[in-house]
Amino acid sequence: MAIPFSNTHCRIPQGFGNLLEGLTREILREQPENIPAFAAAYFADLLEKREKTNFDPAEWGAKVDDRFYNNHAFKEQGPPEKGKPRPSAKEETLVPVSEASEEDKDKEENAAVKIQAVFRGHLAREEVKKMKKGDLQEERTQENN
Repeated sequence: MAIPFSNTHCRIPQGFGNLLEGLTREILREQPENIPAFAAAYFADLLEKREKTNFDPAEWGAKVDDRFYNNHAFKEQGPPEKGKPRPSAKEETLVPVSEASEEDKDKEENAAVKIQAVFRGHLAREEVKKMKKGDLQEERTQENN
């Protein structure tokens, strides 16, 4: 006998929703024909990136969600040690942008190049879509004649 409605609530593990959102975004962007194979390749690539960079997007997403909904990220910081006063805003020094390290400049340059490449790819995909649409219209007009 099936129960039409249930009051049970399944808890989704932290970070899992972010992983699925990322997968969904890529599926919608790429429009693959074989979604399970695309998902397997996507997660394999994600795992490879995580192992190389020691950056886990699921963990990061969980912390962002946790901070947004529960504000626990601020509670993780321990109280300042007794005997060492916290530096005031006046004592903290900011580094001017002109003194940024070469590594930071390289990262910014690489990010700019990546953004530009993604945008060029987007424009190329849109152009291909227009070309395909034009070819279909030409075929239809030839069939009608």
